[in-house]
Amino acid sequence: MNSYPDFSPQGYQVISELGRNREGGRITWLVSDLNTGQQVVLKQFCFAQVGSSWSAFRAHEREIQVLKGLNHPGIPRYLGAFETQDGFCLIQEYKNAPSLAVQRSFEPEEINQIAVKVLEILVYLQNRIPPVIHRDIKPENILVDDQLNVYLIDFGMSRLGSQEVSGSSVFQGTPGFIPPEQMRKPTEASDLYGLGAMLICLLTGTKSTAIQDLTDEDDPYLINFRHLLPQLSLRFLDWLEKMVQPSLKKRFANAQTALEALIPLDVIRVLGEVICLPRVELSQSALEFQATHLGEKLTQTVTVENSIPDTVLEGKWEVAPYAQDPPHTPDAHAWISVEPAKFARNHSVCHIHVDTSKLMADKLYERQLLLQTNAYPEIYPLAVRVQTAPLPIERRKVPYAELANVLLICAIA
Repeated sequence: MNSYPDFSPQGYQVISELGRNREGGRITWLVSDLNTGQQVVLKQFCFAQVGSSWSAFRAHEREIQVLKGLNHPGIPRYLGAFETQDGFCLIQEYKNAPSLAVQRSFEPEEINQIAVKVLEILVYLQNRIPPVIHRDIKPENILVDDQLNVYLIDFGMSRLGSQEVSGSSVFQGTPGFIPPEQMRKPTEASDLYGLGAMLICLLTGTKSTAIQDLTDEDDPYLINFRHLLPQLSLRFLDWLEKMVQPSLKKRFANAQTALEALIPLDVIRVLGEVICLPRVELSQSALEFQATHLGEKLTQTVTVENSIPDTVLEGKWEVAPYAQDPPHTPDAHAWISVEPAKFARNHSVCHIHVDTSKLMADKLYERQLLLQTNAYPEIYPLAVRVQTAPLPIERRKVPYAELANVLLICAIA
C-alpha cells in the first residue's frame, strides 16, 4: 500500500510520485484537484527533513515570484501555493510529457524543432522587463510530448535581470550545462550555452550525466562534438558551436539572435555540400632517444595539427606490434607510452615517454608508433629509435704504495 501524504485538507489527492530531489528536500507529485477533478503537479518542499536546507525555501519563493508573472504555452502555469508543517507546496499545470533525460530516439530534424521551440520560450522570457534568466537549462528541465510540444520547467534557480550572483547560488547549476560567466553574473547568453549542451546530448546520444566526457581536457567549458556528427551540415554545426562557446563574447548575444540564425539552416548535410576530412600534420616523422645512464626515463614531444576548417581531428596512438616485445595491447606497451593517448582537437602536443630501465644496456631499439585518425589516410607512422646507455666501466684505483716500492727497489739495484 502506498503511503502518500494527505493533502485533502488543501483540496488535493495524490495519484503518483513524479520525482524527488533529496538534496533539495523536494518531492514532485501528480495530484487530482478535488474541486475540479483536474490533474495538476504539486511540488512539496520539505525544509525540516535531514539533508535539505533553507536555501530551497528561497528557491521556492523565487520560483513563485517568477511563475506568477509568466503566461506562455511552453511554460506550465502557476496555479497556487500553500504552507505545510515542514515547508511549502507549489501547484502547477500538469503536462503529460517526459523530460529529455528519458532516453528516446529523435531524428536530427526533430531535435531542430525542439531547439526552435525552446528558443521561442527563451525569447519570451528575455523580452520581459526585467528579463528572466532560467540558469538551469538541461535535459531534465525540458519536457517533450509525442507531438513535439515543448515545455520548460523548474524556475528555482532563475534570476530577474543580470543580477550579481553571491552566496550559495554561486555553486548552483549542473556541471556541463553552465557557462563560466554564470558563476559571477549570468546574462541572456548564459541560457544559450545550456541549450547548446542539451542539443549536443540529444544529437550524439550522450546522457546528461556524461556530458563531461565530451569536454576538453584543458578547458572543461569547451565541448568537442563536431567529429561525432559528420552527417550534419557544416552551417548547423557552426551554429551549435557558437551556442556553446565558453567565451561570452563569441556566443550569440541572446535567444532572438540565435533563433534568427537557426531558422534558415539545413540540419542534414545537403547533396553537393563538400565533406571535408581533417589533414594530419606531424611536427616530426622520427624520434631519436639517447640515454646517458642506465635506467634513464626519456621524453620527447610531437605536435599534431589539423588546418582544415570546419573539421576536428580525432587521434589515437598505438605501438606497432614487434616480434621481440612481450605481449601487449595497443593501449599498453612495456616501455613506450604516449600522453595523451587519445585526443579530439586540432592542435595537440603529445609527449612520448621511453623507460630504458626495461631495456638492455648499450643496445639500439627501433619501434614504430601508429597514429590512428579520422583523416585520410587514417594511419600515420612515427619511427622511434632508442639507444640505451653502455655499462659503466669499473675504474680500479692505482696502487701508489706498491708502485713506490717497485721504483725504490729498482733505484737501489
